[in-house]
Amino acid sequence: MVTVAPPLPATRAPRAARVRHLGPNWYAAVMGTAAVGTAGAALPVDVPAGPHTVLAAVWVLSLLMLVVLLAARALHWVHHRDQARAHLLDPAMAPFYGCLSMALLAVGAGALTTGHDWLGTRPAVALDAVLYTAGTATGLCAAVAVPYLMSVRHRVDASHASPVWLLPVVAPMVSAALGPLLVPHLPPGQPRATLLLACLAMFGLSLFATLLMLPLVFARLLTSGPLPLALTPALFLVLGPLGQSTTAVGSIANAAPGVVPAPYAHGLAVFSVLYGVPVTGFALMWLALSTAHLVRARRAGMGFAMTWWGATFPVGTCVTGAAALARHTSLTAFQALSVALYVLLVAAWLAAAAGTARGLLSGELLAGPRPAPAAPAPGTGRTTSGTAR
Repeated sequence: MVTVAPPLPATRAPRAARVRHLGPNWYAAVMGTAAVGTAGAALPVDVPAGPHTVLAAVWVLSLLMLVVLLAARALHWVHHRDQARAHLLDPAMAPFYGCLSMALLAVGAGALTTGHDWLGTRPAVALDAVLYTAGTATGLCAAVAVPYLMSVRHRVDASHASPVWLLPVVAPMVSAALGPLLVPHLPPGQPRATLLLACLAMFGLSLFATLLMLPLVFARLLTSGPLPLALTPALFLVLGPLGQSTTAVGSIANAAPGVVPAPYAHGLAVFSVLYGVPVTGFALMWLALSTAHLVRARRAGMGFAMTWWGATFPVGTCVTGAAALARHTSLTAFQALSVALYVLLVAAWLAAAAGTARGLLSGELLAGPRPAPAAPAPGTGRTTSGTAR
């Protein structure tokens, strides 16, 4: 059913009406764009000045996208509160509120990793500190609020488990992975140690929540069949907590010397390898599984949807995870893996960006959901939800 919006005053109708169906899933585009810059800067290879400038330009693009999207979402909440509340009560859309946190965190980290040459160190640190604080607070709230809504207001069952459910609980893992970048810029002593151990605590928070949800997603695939075509790229979201947790333990280990006592710093370095290597193995298996499902969906006629962005930033986390392992193990294999995954990330970003640009120019992506068919043909009960836009 299509909900018809009430008439809007002529002074604000054109602008406000266009954002009525702009959901929190659009923050995934910011995350995917920022990942291209930050993952490129993390590669364990020497990046010439030219490509480094391109990475900085991509980060600037992600910053502009974030500003525009924050303004558009503010309009959405002011003029379409009914639709915003409907998103919170929709089990297919509510988990995307975790994307707001991750978009803030990704753009903030990019200021330090790729934008500092243009901004200067102090402005870059200040921008990252603001966005990191806001993103972490938002992510912690989402990690509690969305599962709470799913348990008391949403009506879901295991047969409808989706990788999208991971989004709110993986947000604190992004904070755990990116917080160590700010540790050297804090006063020595308690402030540095507090932030570092807080990152380790958020690593645990997100890891155990992911371990509770991931079996539901895997079981759903095995017992209920493939996801609907438009949602198939969401399978790549599982790579997010895998790659980001590997990145997190590597980043924490890098920042630990001189911040925590030597035995703990050494232990964190050992843990980063003992944890990261097997998790990367599982991530590669899931990457192959997701790719097979994606090829199947494309052959079955899958068109573009905003879910395509789900194949960008999770791959970016695997790039940074492999890069961290390359630095901690000095193995050429991980170095080559990070470069190969980065090529995949750029290809996925180009495909998602091109599809989004076409959809915006045609107006299709910001249009309301299509009416559901009155009588689906037998065997075609899985329909594409409007929330996939």
